[in-house]
Amino acid sequence: MDILVLFLKTIALRPYVFLFLAAFLFAAIRLIGWPRTWRFWLISWITAFVCEYSSTRTGIPFGWYFYNGSTIGEELYFSDVPFMDSISFSFLLYAAYCVALCFFLPIEPSTPSTGIGLKRLRFNVPARTGWPLLLATACLFAFIDMVIDPVALRGDRWFLGKIYYYPDPGWHFGVPMANYIGWAVVGFLSLAIYFPLDRRLPALPAHQATTYRLLLGIGLYYGVLAFNLGMTFWIEEWLMGLSGLLMHLPVLALVIYRLINLPSTSSTASSSGIRSEEFV
Repeated sequence: MDILVLFLKTIALRPYVFLFLAAFLFAAIRLIGWPRTWRFWLISWITAFVCEYSSTRTGIPFGWYFYNGSTIGEELYFSDVPFMDSISFSFLLYAAYCVALCFFLPIEPSTPSTGIGLKRLRFNVPARTGWPLLLATACLFAFIDMVIDPVALRGDRWFLGKIYYYPDPGWHFGVPMANYIGWAVVGFLSLAIYFPLDRRLPALPAHQATTYRLLLGIGLYYGVLAFNLGMTFWIEEWLMGLSGLLMHLPVLALVIYRLINLPSTSSTASSSGIRSEEFV
């Protein structure tokens, strides 16, 4: 009963975390189905918790940091790790996975178009479980934390609260680089466990809406990013906010370039020719 009460208090204290979690579950079930979704969720959650538990005792893999226990009694903890913290890794990793997928999934051939649309991506097993995708996802996972962790470290200036600290602050707005390496390690280990399971599970049914379903996860990535940048600017950390924004704009531009199907030159020229003949 005490755990249930603390769980309900956690939802009331951190509603935004559970909104992102619900968005993850909806998006993941649409793209990879429930059997893969719960495995992805459980693997990444357990991996994150083990790594956090280890780091607060050995400094591996995130470097040394400590939760100060300021919200004990107000939210659920597993040992000294807040429940909401380790569970956040799951939806953030899935979001990074979706962004990486848009770069590595093969593009289906399409007929020339005279309008702007979305490219059709093929959700095949080799591309979605390969080493290039794994490494890219781990990097994108750590990359978004370069916006999240600096503003979370200043949680006493917004509604997160001051819940942890680094005994040896780093040069990146107080965050040590070891922390970002730890995030990449969590992402790498989680996917290294999940991908072999993905290959062994029954094949996913072929569908024509892969790109649209993938956009849900990509939207989650940039939704979390926008939320944290919004908090950064709200507490008037202008340099930190601009730094995070400028870091991620090139990736966003590449995502748009990869997904948007622009009208082909030949189709445009042909269409222009037809319109010209109509007025002769």
